[in-house]
Amino acid sequence: MELTTIDTNNYAEMAKAMGIAYEGVSNKKKTSSLARLRINHTPITGTTEVKGKKVKMEVVSGGTYKLEIPEGPTYYAESIEVRPYLQRFMYKRYVRGKNDEPNHFVKTVMSDTLNVDLKDTEGGFNCGKPAGYIADFKSLPEKTQDLIKQIKRVRVILGTVKLIDATDANGEKVTLDETPFIWEVDNRDAFKAVGTPFTQLAKMQRLPVQHVITATTEERTIPTGAVYYLPVVSLDVTKTIELTQKEQGLFADLLQWVKSYNEYIINAWQDKATNYDDEDDIEIVEGILDVASIHGTCDNDEFEEEGVA
Repeated sequence: MELTTIDTNNYAEMAKAMGIAYEGVSNKKKTSSLARLRINHTPITGTTEVKGKKVKMEVVSGGTYKLEIPEGPTYYAESIEVRPYLQRFMYKRYVRGKNDEPNHFVKTVMSDTLNVDLKDTEGGFNCGKPAGYIADFKSLPEKTQDLIKQIKRVRVILGTVKLIDATDANGEKVTLDETPFIWEVDNRDAFKAVGTPFTQLAKMQRLPVQHVITATTEERTIPTGAVYYLPVVSLDVTKTIELTQKEQGLFADLLQWVKSYNEYIINAWQDKATNYDDEDDIEIVEGILDVASIHGTCDNDEFEEEGVA
């Protein structure tokens, strides 16, 4: 039977449905009408009149969260409150277009774990990334290393978000209701940071939807001096939110959203699978098998080599 309601007395089933069944578990042994949440890394400038002259000034700071409403405006806030209903995982890879081909992303289906092969929009699996952990990454063929570095693990959060002291793109304050959203977290450090509350909840056998995660950002720099921002999250476990029929309905809607998304990806996979040229994948896998036969492998799903997403 397909799960469509939240049962707070059945942690095991709900944890799997909400995507936290594998949080905190070591594996060494064993289409969208949703608003999109992102971090805004670049300040937005506007103009204002000072003594009769128009002057450029920063109206929205870098490091704010932005909520993009489908076919609507974008709103900004320095801090947010997230109520997570679902967590899923996927891979994606950015492909720069050639000739008449536009830039695009290769994406996989969403799953509650990355420890399985996931069909992707190119007719392959995992955006070309072989399953498993590579013990000696630098021993892989250079072509294999380059491909793996292009592939990002994505933690997908679906739920509702409240923007604290929200503004519009002009820096003007706005009133915004709690909004259903999706957040694709693909930065490696952000992936880990945002996952921490889910791991904590899983260990406590609590459901994410009954708690609120507060998030701000912190500034980081790269050697070139460019600035970017990472999420800083905190979880309130002192309060447990009781569920109403409204939450039950939204939970069912979000599950259906994921199902529809996956059907779209699977249809794309089927269209490409018959013409899929897997010569590159064969070469990559053979290179990994050569290394694995010497060094051995384990079942972790992350390459810790610097620069690998």
